[in-house]
Amino acid sequence: MDRTGHNPGEIAVSHEPVLLAESVQHLMLKEAGVYVDGTTGQGGHSEAMLLAEPQVKAVLGIDWDPRSLEFAQSRLADFADRFLSAAGSYTQMVELAAGQGISSVDGVLLDLGFSSLQIEGPEYGLSFQEDGPLDMRYNPEGGLTAEEIISSYSEHELGQIIRRYGEEPRGMAIARAIIKERPVQGTAQLASIVGSVLGRRPGQRVSPATKTFQALRIAVNDELSNVERGIDAAITLLAPGGRLAVISYHSLEDRII
Repeated sequence: MDRTGHNPGEIAVSHEPVLLAESVQHLMLKEAGVYVDGTTGQGGHSEAMLLAEPQVKAVLGIDWDPRSLEFAQSRLADFADRFLSAAGSYTQMVELAAGQGISSVDGVLLDLGFSSLQIEGPEYGLSFQEDGPLDMRYNPEGGLTAEEIISSYSEHELGQIIRRYGEEPRGMAIARAIIKERPVQGTAQLASIVGSVLGRRPGQRVSPATKTFQALRIAVNDELSNVERGIDAAITLLAPGGRLAVISYHSLEDRII
C-alpha cells in the first residue's frame, strides 16, 4: 500500500480534489477526531484526512451519487473502519451520522463542485462536450430531470431558471429558442440551441452553454436550498470548537455561505 492508501495500479483516480491541502489544514485535524466529508465524490478529501497527522479516528463519507460513493469505498477500503460511508445528501448528515453511532463531530468538509467522473460520464448529462441524456441528476434515483424542465416548463419559468441560477442575462431568449425546438433530444442539441442564441466570440474558450447547463443542474438538484440546509446540519452536528470548511464555485453559493 502506498501513501494514497491503496495498492498502486488498483484504482484509477480521474479527479484531483480542489484546495486539498488548504481545506484539510483549515479543519485543524485533531488526534482521534471524527470528521464528515459531506461530498465524498471519489474520496480524495477523505483520503487526505485519513492520511494526515495527527491520525484521526474516523471519516464519515457522504454522497448521494451511488456511482461516486462506490468508487470511494473501493479506493479507501484499506482504511477499514476508519472510513465510514453513507449514501445520501449532506443535508441529512445528522441522521446519517447517528446511523453510525456518531452524535457530534470535530469537523465538516463540503466541496460544492462536481467531479470529473460526473462531467466526463455522458450518462449524467452534465457535459456539452459529449452528447448525453438530459438528466443532470447526481442521484439517479432522484425525481426531476433536466429533460422534464426543458420539455414541460413555460417560457417564463424556463427563462427565470436560466437567468436566476445561471446568471445569464439572455435567459428569456434562450428559453424561447429551446421551446421553439422542442422536443430537445440531448445535451449536444441543447448546447447547439444556446450557442445559436449567444454566438461565440473569436478565441472564446468557455462554451456559451455553460451558464444554461449550470442553471439546469442547480434546479434539478435543488443545490442552493441544499447548501442552506447542509450548513445548518453541519452546525448542528459540530462539537464545540468544531470547524466547517466549504469550497464554493460561484457567487450564488458564496452569498449563502
